[in-house]
Amino acid sequence: MIVLDGVGIGELPDAHKYGDEGSNTLRNTAEAVGGLHMPNMQKLGLGNIDFIPGVPPADEPLACYGRMAERSAGKDTTTGHWEIAGLHLERPFPTYPNGFPDEVIKPFEEAIGRKVLGNKPASGTVIIEELGEEHLRTGRPIVYTSADSVFQIAAHEDVVPVEELYEMCRIAREILTGEHAVGRVIARPFVGRPGSFRRTERRRDFSVAPPRPTLLDRLAEAGIPVFSVGKIMDIFAGRGIAAGRYTKDNMDTVDGVLERLRTEEGPCLVFANCIDFDMLWGHRNNPEGMAEGLSQFDARVPELMAELRDNDLLIVTADHGIDPTTPSTDHSREYVPLLVYGPGIRRGVALGTRETFADVAATLADFFGVEPPEIGTSFLPEITGR
Repeated sequence: MIVLDGVGIGELPDAHKYGDEGSNTLRNTAEAVGGLHMPNMQKLGLGNIDFIPGVPPADEPLACYGRMAERSAGKDTTTGHWEIAGLHLERPFPTYPNGFPDEVIKPFEEAIGRKVLGNKPASGTVIIEELGEEHLRTGRPIVYTSADSVFQIAAHEDVVPVEELYEMCRIAREILTGEHAVGRVIARPFVGRPGSFRRTERRRDFSVAPPRPTLLDRLAEAGIPVFSVGKIMDIFAGRGIAAGRYTKDNMDTVDGVLERLRTEEGPCLVFANCIDFDMLWGHRNNPEGMAEGLSQFDARVPELMAELRDNDLLIVTADHGIDPTTPSTDHSREYVPLLVYGPGIRRGVALGTRETFADVAATLADFFGVEPPEIGTSFLPEITGR
């Protein structure tokens, strides 16, 4: 299962509540660049889900296809992934449009023995340029947030070694509980000099633990290992995951998935996240980069398909939108695409609009024969004909 982080496919009915009217990550990106080049995803049926310039509907889609609505409140990474794994959240994680209150910042500063810089919503690249020089001079870490439920700590690797930055994040994670239980604390290490700062691939996410069992827990209880690739390990705080591999970019994530497909013999779930769509292009309003990244992923799809055995499933979906063509640089409340392919399942089945991302978890629970999640309807009968 591969999550294309942020690759939404049209505004949800309640998008107006989030200020996301008109958002459609795939279509708007395609229109901005004169059409997407995704011939392999087109053959699977991506263009059968919605109108996407450059990706026409396939006459005979190789995959089953549809789209999914998010039932949980919010539009952040953690909520989206947790719902994919069968967990429904009634309330969104807290956000801080005015920065974090003293009851959070003061104990954090006392615990790390330093004052912080920033403490406001900001673009990561912008705030590093704004405060990076002062950080180099004072050693004070840069704390910032966004429209998402995140407590981000940026520090130059020559000033705050990465392991020390990770420890700061662990301290923040312990403080951010109760009403201030943000979805993620994120380490944002960077290098370079003023005017040429660059964030590194040693980012780490420290998520709040899921409050109730997810599909991953059910699989672990049944002795079916879950292998994470990318930031999945962090999103679930390690819960239910047998082993994980952190990756530096989308192509490294695809490599990690292929490695597992080639080495694992027994039943397992390989759960991967391609972060670049969100981190590099969505948050930076870069539709050209988004389009190129989609093309690069598409080019790897035949490799993934070639490694599948008769009883394997490949699921490609997303966790939210992040339309790079809107004025906002934040996530967008969107449907997400759903493509399901396997040598042993039916082709071209229209799965329609699913009422929750958790239909994926229900389907996989059905597929592996484990206890179903708290919400979600399995579409396994539809794709197998049984």
